[in-house]
Amino acid sequence: MTQPEHEALGGGCRCGAVRYVAASAPLHSMICHCRSCRLSAAAPLVPWVTFRRDEVIFSGIRRVHASSPGVERSFCPECGTPLSYTHADRPEHIDITTCSLDDPDAHPPRNDSWLEDDVCWMRAELAGARPGFRQFRPE
Repeated sequence: MTQPEHEALGGGCRCGAVRYVAASAPLHSMICHCRSCRLSAAAPLVPWVTFRRDEVIFSGIRRVHASSPGVERSFCPECGTPLSYTHADRPEHIDITTCSLDDPDAHPPRNDSWLEDDVCWMRAELAGARPGFRQFRPE
């Protein structure tokens, strides 16, 4: 019997009402500084891991809202934990909030994006720590 290449990754909201399992390793990990992410999380930045959309299964009821044209974000309606981001330009992918993973330390960010939107007091913390891009990372 062969060993699987990857164990499923689990995660969910703070209260446990919503859980998810990702059948594969993340395709990418990053930190977003865009205003939309900051407002949606009420935080100076939001770390994300990207998966193939068809490899993530949620249990529990999520609330979904359109935060901007082509963008849907989900969160737990019980505790408010932000959980996912999808964009019409990338329908095959889903971004999951890194800190909702059961083990967020296992998938550190590889870059920062949308630095043109960052809050100025975060700049000193970011200087030279990771590759940064003024907007979304190039493919």
